[in-house]
Amino acid sequence: MNVIKTDKAPAAIGPYSQAITLGDMVFTSGQIPVNPETGEIPEGVKAQAEQAFSNLKNLIEASGGKMANVIKTTVFIKNMEDFATINEIYASYFEAPYPARSCVEVARLPKDVLLEVEAVAKI
Repeated sequence: MNVIKTDKAPAAIGPYSQAITLGDMVFTSGQIPVNPETGEIPEGVKAQAEQAFSNLKNLIEASGGKMANVIKTTVFIKNMEDFATINEIYASYFEAPYPARSCVEVARLPKDVLLEVEAVAKI
């Protein structure tokens, strides 16, 4: 088991790792739309989705993986009304065959962001 840490994704804001590899698998922590360089959170669901998926991509790449090797994602969203917008951004980061996915509406997310995404990938 190895800890993955990169400056290209937000630092952990609690007692957890950005990602863990086990054998040829990587398990990411939830990525929220925090710009890792500035610590800022963009406005609006589209910009937040772009940032969160960019953070996820950077973290998977830091582990030696690729987005094409993502097996499963979980997307937590604050408002199911944003599903179509988030889905549009999601589709720009993945190609067929798409990963398995769960999408869940939640009451609240860290830093009051609009979405969080986690993934499991083969590296």
